[in-house]
Amino acid sequence: MSAPRARDDDAVRQYAEQFANVLVDSGWPRMPARIFAAILGSESGRMTAAELSEQLQASPAAISGAVRYLLQLGLASREREPGSRRDIYVVQDDFWYQSMMRRDHQLVRWEEIIGRMLENAGEGSESQQRLRATLGFLEFIQEEVDGLAERWIKRKAEIDAENS
Repeated sequence: MSAPRARDDDAVRQYAEQFANVLVDSGWPRMPARIFAAILGSESGRMTAAELSEQLQASPAAISGAVRYLLQLGLASREREPGSRRDIYVVQDDFWYQSMMRRDHQLVRWEEIIGRMLENAGEGSESQQRLRATLGFLEFIQEEVDGLAERWIKRKAEIDAENS
């Protein structure tokens, strides 16, 4: 068994920037991606706007706008230390699970609307075929997400037990 390695803040920051670039490549706006990755990689999972501005070498205005974006989408939350006026931005430990569950609700809405389109698409039309395939895919994904959620809850309990 090897000795635990010490934290390498510079390496963590470099990989956080790489992760942010991957998020940008998948459609995230650049500054929210950088902030999300920075908070995720931070030791405490909590950072102030001033800390973000310093680490990312970004203006307070850029930080403010990007944080607002993350807050609106539920990708981060805002907290305040008792007696302090400084906001602290946090990425919750269960962010990925919560994000998946929000998307799960979106899938249900998509299914409902696609189902209504399908009902009115006209029997035997090309549109009906596309919509039926789309609806079938969404239903499949919904079933898989339900199973993933159940398996994740069990796996998360195992991870928490390992970390205790």
